[in-house]
Amino acid sequence: MNGKLFDSERRVMECLWDEGDLSAREIAERLNKKVGWSKTTTYTIIRKCVEKGAVARKEPGFICHALLSRESVREQETEELIQRNYGGSADLLVASLLGSRKLSSEEISRMKEMIEKWR
Repeated sequence: MNGKLFDSERRVMECLWDEGDLSAREIAERLNKKVGWSKTTTYTIIRKCVEKGAVARKEPGFICHALLSRESVREQETEELIQRNYGGSADLLVASLLGSRKLSSEEISRMKEMIEKWR
């Protein structure tokens, strides 16, 4: 992919991740209902996603297909967050998360399970 996904582009991607391949018209309808975007705005953002290599456009019907998985985008954005705000130290990110909010016992258990799995 060429560049970072902006929030607007991420909304297009979320439609595709949630529902699979959709026509540009279907994406425009969904985003009009969700956020009030016009068809023109949605088509412009889809074009930007295509230019970045995040979405493939197929004919007939201007069918859009996500070329990136939700997980790969999450991983990229998390890595950028860690590099930009924590000097590349993932442990500082975790410490910040743990210190900034009260975790439920269920959340703590899930985190323990993840840590054991990663060992």
